[in-house]
Amino acid sequence: MEGGIPRAVAEELDAADPLAAFRKRFVITDPELVYLDGNSLGRLPAATSDLLREVVEKGWGGGLVRSWQEWIDWGARLGDRLAAHVLGARPGEVVISDSTSVNLYKLAGAALDAARGRNTVLMDAEDFPTNRYVLQGLADQRGLRLRRLPSDLDGGLDLDVLRSALDRDVALVVLSLVSYRSGALLDMAKVNELARAAGARVLWDLSHAAGAVPVDLAAAGAELAVGCTYKYLNGGPGSPAFLYVRSDLHAVLRQPVWGWYGQREQFRMGPDYDPVPGIERFLVSTPPLLSLAAIDPALALVEEAGVDRIRTKGLLLGRLADDLAAAWLTPLGFRSASPGTPEQRGSHVSLHHPDAWRICQTLAGEAKVVCDYRVPDRLRIGLSPLYTRFTDVWDALARLREVTAGRTYASRPADLARVT
Repeated sequence: MEGGIPRAVAEELDAADPLAAFRKRFVITDPELVYLDGNSLGRLPAATSDLLREVVEKGWGGGLVRSWQEWIDWGARLGDRLAAHVLGARPGEVVISDSTSVNLYKLAGAALDAARGRNTVLMDAEDFPTNRYVLQGLADQRGLRLRRLPSDLDGGLDLDVLRSALDRDVALVVLSLVSYRSGALLDMAKVNELARAAGARVLWDLSHAAGAVPVDLAAAGAELAVGCTYKYLNGGPGSPAFLYVRSDLHAVLRQPVWGWYGQREQFRMGPDYDPVPGIERFLVSTPPLLSLAAIDPALALVEEAGVDRIRTKGLLLGRLADDLAAAWLTPLGFRSASPGTPEQRGSHVSLHHPDAWRICQTLAGEAKVVCDYRVPDRLRIGLSPLYTRFTDVWDALARLREVTAGRTYASRPADLARVT
């Protein structure tokens, strides 16, 4: 491959990588496949199958209903581990529960109910669709004003735009720490400071940050957050999400979905809802136990590696991707659709090309490179540091260059598939 960085440089980076051994602890069935979509679905940890087999055969098969003595608080125990090793929160402030969207609905609803007299909700106009739809529904149900803050597709939300929108009528601000499309990374502490000065609360979506970017909810003054566990936390497809509520708000907020898992003395089956005082008051119902169990071995890998080391490697992977893209892809009509440096974004890179969707299909089908596509015309490259090698990045961008230069994608359909 002419120009750019020699593959030997990537090989040297792999040889010096302190996290290199973690790759062997994931299931990799096709060594020729370059998987750069961990920002959508993380790889399967090798230990997960054994644990699930044990839960199914011993817990469900042997223990039957008696196994709930061990299972009942698994979500809270995993939540404490997330709090300590991934989120920078205190014990009893995080719990695994439901999906990200449901958790967003619960916490947003609770925050709005506690902010009587304030009638405005702020959101990033380019935030993940479900977040926007949930807020549209809540605003419509409550007769509130929903303001969509204009945001740059590539650079993310400008804090001056947020600052100018914050007034004494704003009840809630909902933002993603890392943009799902461009990877743009917000300054959590600064956003919280701006909102606090206006008397508003901030609800953070950490889905594209948790396990890839160091997060310190306590130090940043965060009050509310949600996020998924199937991206950089590798919990598996549809694995339950997490929610965070700062401890001093537990007695202040009452979420809108009242269920028996949030009830005081749950098995007394009382006639009226009386929520427990702690983080469990934000639970609703019986969790999907097998999906919940899969988070345990996946989280263990993140704990062992440490988010700081994961982030350090992620920055290096991002820098390599940037350099190769500038040398190889810019001359072929690509341009960066992410903030300019790895420090300004999470752990994925977005590239714009007018034929990005057809190129994405060809990469997966012929070049054995899996990334994903996001409208409009963005090729999204996920760099999950626990199992992505520097040579993976080099090989993927080399194949991308070949596919684009040779226009082998030209016969692919332009219409989007159900899943992109």
